[in-house]
Amino acid sequence: MQSFYSHGKLLLTAEYAVLKGARALAIPCKKGQTLTFEIQDIKHLIWESFDLNQNVWFTATFQCSSFSIVESSEATTAEKLSAILKAARAQNEEFLVHQGGSVKTLLEFDKNWGLGSSSTLISNIASWANVNPYKLLEQSFGGSGYDLACALSDSPICYTRNGLNPSVEFILFDPPFKEGLFFVYLNKKQSSLEAINALDWKLIDSHLIDTINSITEKILTCNDQSIFNTLLLEHEKSIGSLLKQTPVKDLLFSDFKGAVKSLGAWGGDFILASGNKETPKYFLNKGYRVVIPYSEMIFKN
Repeated sequence: MQSFYSHGKLLLTAEYAVLKGARALAIPCKKGQTLTFEIQDIKHLIWESFDLNQNVWFTATFQCSSFSIVESSEATTAEKLSAILKAARAQNEEFLVHQGGSVKTLLEFDKNWGLGSSSTLISNIASWANVNPYKLLEQSFGGSGYDLACALSDSPICYTRNGLNPSVEFILFDPPFKEGLFFVYLNKKQSSLEAINALDWKLIDSHLIDTINSITEKILTCNDQSIFNTLLLEHEKSIGSLLKQTPVKDLLFSDFKGAVKSLGAWGGDFILASGNKETPKYFLNKGYRVVIPYSEMIFKN
């Protein structure tokens, strides 16, 4: 039996801009995804995916010789998984050539939360196949790769994209006002791929990257929550201008006494709320049932 584990992720700064080389602050989550593989004397790969409630949400069977789909519970998911497995073998021609068996994956978070169900899968498959995870990502879901860096990290990171060899700095990020920080789920999942495809990348210029880099650097060393809040709002204004969209605080939470920042693709998944001990009550009263304190979300060794 082989077992692999990867952490979920949250991107605190440089959403969108990270794809053009901006320095991003990102954090691994306490919850992630496990992949286990048991070798069997068969020529097929039998796949089962379990959600956080231990319920099977996807099954498939693949031929090991070509990773072609024999049967599946959901065709689109199976086709994507088949493509990932084929890409892994393209990097490592010995991957599963001489053995079949059963695979089980287990998510520790709701797969609609946007915490990295895809990136943790890519990370685990890359570890299993002993291949470059960034190349595997490039050949499958695409993206900046910061989520893969988080997947195997024991601490927050600063991430700078650089092809298949990104810069990953392991950092100490432990704000003294963390008891006033909360992650709030906006009750809908946002597709990062759709958001990426909809953006005019020419608008991410050197000025914007310099602005985001400066905000990231200041956030890293910020010990005052009021200054931290100002930095979050500056970041929201910069990305809002890029996207020609209204920041989420102005859109949904204009009466909130604190700062609110989108995390990752705008319009869904989690936001960061910087407030006080009354903050969870505010969002619960607004109908947002998932409000997670900073210290309960973030993994650190």
